[in-house]
Amino acid sequence: MSKPTTIQPTNTRRRLREEHIKKQRQQQRRSIALLSLGIVIVLGLVVYLFVLPGQKSPNIDLATAPINHDQPLHAVHEMDMPGTPKEPIPFLPKDGPQPAISIPTATYDFKSIGATDIVTHDFVIVNSGEAPLTISRAYTTCGCTTADLSSAVIPPGESAVVTLRLDAGFHDVRGQTVRRGLIIENNDPKNSQMEIWIQASVSSS
Repeated sequence: MSKPTTIQPTNTRRRLREEHIKKQRQQQRRSIALLSLGIVIVLGLVVYLFVLPGQKSPNIDLATAPINHDQPLHAVHEMDMPGTPKEPIPFLPKDGPQPAISIPTATYDFKSIGATDIVTHDFVIVNSGEAPLTISRAYTTCGCTTADLSSAVIPPGESAVVTLRLDAGFHDVRGQTVRRGLIIENNDPKNSQMEIWIQASVSSS
């Protein structure tokens, strides 16, 4: 005698079909998510390997960057400058390469000096960016201090020497500790005004 065939009710077949469709949709969503993740990873690798290296500043040894002497600049106290209107800093287009000013050592202490001594110290300005660094204006904070820059325009990867000079006898500052500075206005959009400072203890005699 043959076994009777079991016929699933219509509701059961419908439920199984809906579950099957649901599983298919879940698999499709997982596949799309994995594909999207893969695309994001690939795009990230492309940016890291090909785009970012072109935007990084060159690896410059600040101590050995070539010194530029093309356009010397003499800086004096701001009050001694001709009374001409202040020129705007010549910044470069924001979406292009930019300069980056670096001053490895921006302060110096002469310690004790004589009341009429004239002392000097050399500082270095380095352009560690990707475009020429232009020093549009430089001035000292006192008439007793002057500065000579080897160049007002520094190409990428090069440097300029700043010789800062302090004349202790310019004013009567015997027995005082004086601090004088050089203000440098330039076209680095992140550091458009940099400062260099010197200090000295002037003897009383």
